[in-house]
Amino acid sequence: MPIEEHPMQALAAFLPEGTFADVVAFINHYKVHLTVTKKRKTVLGDYRHAFHGANHRITVNSNLNKYEFLITLLHELAHLLTFEQHRNRVEAHGKEWKNNYSKLLISFIQKKVFPADIEKALEQSVINPAATANGETSLILALRKYDAVKREGYFHIAEIPVGSLFQTDDKRIFQKGEKRRSRYTCTEIKTGLKYTFSPVYEVKLLQTPT
Repeated sequence: MPIEEHPMQALAAFLPEGTFADVVAFINHYKVHLTVTKKRKTVLGDYRHAFHGANHRITVNSNLNKYEFLITLLHELAHLLTFEQHRNRVEAHGKEWKNNYSKLLISFIQKKVFPADIEKALEQSVINPAATANGETSLILALRKYDAVKREGYFHIAEIPVGSLFQTDDKRIFQKGEKRRSRYTCTEIKTGLKYTFSPVYEVKLLQTPT
């Protein structure tokens, strides 16, 4: 996976206005080796703790909009803080991590660096952070509004009406069904088989119910 290393000043281009100094101060204090990587399908960011004299290492995807980049970075910095405090004696996304992540979010929310809709969506994250961003539907939907590049005709599952026909990137066609707990049950048209989809899964809308 090609990774591009960025000097600190270049980092400003990835962050919301008014956050650069605070982020750099944190990175310098904990001697974080930060890299900005190309888009990865399975993760938005990653943390590796200091080991045998090496620095803490954090990577964040470069394709994220500024608000999602900052939130992802704070997620990973919360892992760093948790490791500093507890080493490997606690769960990766346990109460200790949640507490650190909440405190970091609050500190930046108080700086008023987020748009009102993202700030509102972050309220739930502060109370009970999810292990992954995809676990917080309202936050993801708010963040996606600020993406610089949007695919025409594509929507998140949560945004299209029940009964709609949609196509996935592998060209399979489904009909959206009802939500069951946290995911939507959808039927593949060709086979009749049922699959579940995350509310924030992006699909191409083909037809809405008449």
